[in-house]
Amino acid sequence: MFLAKVKGNIVSTQKNEYLSGHKLLLTHPIDFNGNYLGEKDVIALDLIDSGIGDIVIVCQEGDAIQQILGHNKAPVNTMIIGIVDNIEINE
Repeated sequence: MFLAKVKGNIVSTQKNEYLSGHKLLLTHPIDFNGNYLGEKDVIALDLIDSGIGDIVIVCQEGDAIQQILGHNKAPVNTMIIGIVDNIEINE
């Protein structure tokens, strides 16, 4: 799992039948201060209605995603599993 910031929506004219009705978002990993990590964006399935600018928790594990979806027919291994309201670090 990792923290990420939602950068945009993915629009597709063709979609796998098991992804119909599900939203795909473009995310980018961040650190605890909100700074982007690396240069690669990550496409993630969103079932919790997050939006552009939200900080989210992203799970990148195929087996966990299959358990959440309840089947293994969708070609997904990355999913947004939570929206982060606040980050507090005690040192």
